[in-house]
Amino acid sequence: MRVAFQTALLSCEPIFVPKLRRSSYPHPNLPISWFPTKTRVFYPCRAIMAVPSRPTVPVRDNVELNETEKKIFDRLLGTVRHFGLQNQLRVAGGWVRDKLLGKDCYDIDIALDNMLGSEFVEKVRDYLLHVGEEAQGIAVIPCNPEQSKHLETARMRICDTWIDFVNLRCEEYCENSRIPTVQKYGTAEEDAYRRDLTINSLFYNINTSSIEDYTKRGIADLKSGKIVTPLPPKSTFMDDPLRVLRAIRFGARFGFILDEELKEAASCDEVKAALSAKISRERIGTEIDLMISGNQPVQAMTYICDLKLFWVVFSLHPKYEPAVPEGCDRLCVAYLDATWNLIQLIGNSTFNDEQRRLALYTAMFLPLRKTMYKDNKAKKIPVVNYIFRDSLKRKVSDAETVINVHYAFEKFLPLIPYFASNEDVLLTEVDWEREFVDVPLASKPRVLTGFLLRELKDFWRVALLMSTLVYPRNIDCTEDLLNKNFELERRRSLFKAAEDAVLKLGLDKIWDIKPLVNGRDIMNVLQLKSGGPLVREWQQKILAWQLARPSATAEECLEWMRETHSKRLRME
Repeated sequence: MRVAFQTALLSCEPIFVPKLRRSSYPHPNLPISWFPTKTRVFYPCRAIMAVPSRPTVPVRDNVELNETEKKIFDRLLGTVRHFGLQNQLRVAGGWVRDKLLGKDCYDIDIALDNMLGSEFVEKVRDYLLHVGEEAQGIAVIPCNPEQSKHLETARMRICDTWIDFVNLRCEEYCENSRIPTVQKYGTAEEDAYRRDLTINSLFYNINTSSIEDYTKRGIADLKSGKIVTPLPPKSTFMDDPLRVLRAIRFGARFGFILDEELKEAASCDEVKAALSAKISRERIGTEIDLMISGNQPVQAMTYICDLKLFWVVFSLHPKYEPAVPEGCDRLCVAYLDATWNLIQLIGNSTFNDEQRRLALYTAMFLPLRKTMYKDNKAKKIPVVNYIFRDSLKRKVSDAETVINVHYAFEKFLPLIPYFASNEDVLLTEVDWEREFVDVPLASKPRVLTGFLLRELKDFWRVALLMSTLVYPRNIDCTEDLLNKNFELERRRSLFKAAEDAVLKLGLDKIWDIKPLVNGRDIMNVLQLKSGGPLVREWQQKILAWQLARPSATAEECLEWMRETHSKRLRME
C-alpha cells in the first residue's frame, strides 16, 4: 500500500482514500480522533499546488528582559521572599508572545497561583515601603460576570509601569449558562486552557525564568502562524464572545491564519447572538478601534465581513431608511481598502494617527452616509451617529467628525478640476450657498476653500481624500471598488495636486486666523446696541472679504464696512 501510494505521488495518478471527519474534543489533554466517513479522490499534484503557504514566524527560544523588567521582577520576587510566600509568579499572555516574537511590550499581567491580585498588591506595597520605595497608584477592578469579565484585577505602578495582577482560575458552569457558578484557584495548566488563543496561553515563570507552554502547542502555533483556541472554539467563544474579535484582531495584526474550525464557530448564530447579548458595546468598540488603529485594518474588517459579523458589530438603528442594499458590508470594506492603500501611497506622514484612524472610519461608512433614522423629536439623524454612539460607544467627537467630513467632502468635488489644473477654471458647478459681497471672481475659489477648511480644521485633508475616492461623482465606482480596481495612482495625483493648491493659496491653518474686526466693532459701525442675526451676517461677509484679501488691514476692513453699510442704507 505504501509503495503504491508513493508511486501515485510521483505519477500524479488519482488515489482513492477515506474521507476523514474530525470528532469533538473529549478533553483537551486527550488525542483528537478521526473517523472515516466516505471515499474521496485525491490528486497529489493538484493538492500540493493548492495548499496555501503558511507563514514561517521567527520565534526566540527564550525571553530577554530589559532593565525595567528586571527591576520590576526583582521587586516582585523580593516581596515573595520577604513574606515567605509560596507563590509562583507568572507573566501571562501577550507579553510572553510579543517577547518571543522579539517585540517590545509594556502590558505586563501577573498570574498568581494561590492568592487574589488585591491581596498580593498589598504585600508588594508593604515590601516597597519596607525597602524605602514609594508605592504608586493602586486600584482594584471588580469582576462582572454578566459582561464576561470573570476575574477581579488589581493594578499598581512599579518603576513607572502599570502591572495587572490576577489569580489563575478554574471555573464550573451550570448546564445552560456560560457564567461560572463556581470559581476557584486553578493550576497554570487549567488557566492556560481557559485562555482565548494558544499563542496567548504561554507563561513566563518569574521564579524559574522559564517559558511554560501547558497546551503543548502555543509555541508551535506561534511559529506556524496559526490562530487556534486551546479548547473547542465554540465553547471558548460562548465563554467570552469577545474572543471572536480578539482572534480576528490578532490574526490580522500578525498576518496569521484563522483555524477553519474557529471560523466556523465564529460565524455560527449562537456565537453571534452571544456577542450581541453578553458583551458590552464599550468592549466591542475598544476591539474595533484597536483593529482600525492597527497595522492591518483592512484584513481585520475583511475577516469580520467574511464571518458575517459586520452588522452584529456595526449594528444599525432599528428604524432606518433607505434600506441598506445587499452587499453593503462588502462595499464598506472596499472603501476602507481603497483608502488604506491610498494613504500608504500618499505617505503616512501626511496624516497623524487620529486623522488616519478617523479617515478609515469615514471611508468605511461612506456607503451609509445618506442612511438616516429619526430621534424622539422626529429629527433625521445619520445612522453613522448611531453606530459610533450606540453600537461602538465611541466618543461623541468621533461621530461628529466623521459625519462632518461626510457632509463636507462633496463640497471639494467641484473644486478638484480647479485644483488639478494650472489654468483658471470656471466653477460653474459650485453651489456657493452664500452671497459674497465685493469678492473678485478670481478670489472666489480661495474664499470657498477657506470657509470649507475653517469648517473642517485639521481634518480637511481627510475630506479631500474622500473626495478623490468618489471623483468624478457622476460615475458609479461601486464595481471598480469591489473588484479592487482602485486607480490609486490617479487618485494620488488628484490628492497631491489639490493639497498643493490649497497650500499655495496660503490656507493651511486658516481656522486659526482671527477676524480683522470683532463683534463690538461691527456693532459700532452698524450703530447697534446689542448683537443678533445682523452681526452674525456681517461676520460672514467680513470673513469672505478677508479671505479674498489676505494682506488687508483692520482699518481697510472697517472702511469697507462703512462704505458698504452706507450704500445699503441709501438703497433702502
